[in-house]
Amino acid sequence: MLRWLKRIFIVLCVFSVIGVVGGIVFVIITNHIVNYAANFWSSELDDMPSADAIMVLGALVNDGRPSPTLALRLDRAIELYNAGKAPKIIVSGDHGQKEYNEVCAMKFYLLERGVPRDDIFLDHAGFNTYDSMYRAKAIFGVNTLIITTQQFHISRSVYIARKLGIEAYGYPCTMFLNYYNRQYGDRESLAKIKAFIDVHILQRGPRFLGEPISLEGSGLVTDGCTCEGGYWQFNEETPKT
Repeated sequence: MLRWLKRIFIVLCVFSVIGVVGGIVFVIITNHIVNYAANFWSSELDDMPSADAIMVLGALVNDGRPSPTLALRLDRAIELYNAGKAPKIIVSGDHGQKEYNEVCAMKFYLLERGVPRDDIFLDHAGFNTYDSMYRAKAIFGVNTLIITTQQFHISRSVYIARKLGIEAYGYPCTMFLNYYNRQYGDRESLAKIKAFIDVHILQRGPRFLGEPISLEGSGLVTDGCTCEGGYWQFNEETPKT
């Protein structure tokens, strides 16, 4: 009996080691595949091709104002817009509750810096990167897209977009602090695995869809917020995506 228990233990140990090694190899290969997307499809401003739209991916908002991380993404979008790289800007983020609204904070940041309101489209249901890219294609009919987000995030964003049929390019910005850049970089390794599974295995849809919205019209059709009392509130009478 003791001899059999030893054999079973050895077999279990061998399979455990194989599983761990296989898992590590899968993580390395998956991250390499996703990272390749950014290396190949990211450009500097002068080399960036024209696109249907620029997409700013949402991040933390404090008291109705973009966090420093989000502000950097918006600033990059303004650079692209002013350079004529795309005629429209899509701000995609979390607006799942009235008390927290990333997209309207982004919209007013852009308005304050001279971007016309007709050229700003709001995606209120961009709850994660996959949903934002899926909705860019399914709702806004985007074929070519320039994505602005931090360097650590750009590869996953471009990879998902391209696997969903969008000719996407990355225009990355830095993090506000290097410490957070390293912190988010570690988390991003796991997020890239999830992205790989989403596009190749699950092939899931976003949390919410809706009627198509043409970028040829005015971004006001996607509006859904007003400023009252110093913070942005949802306007129930305004159409929303």
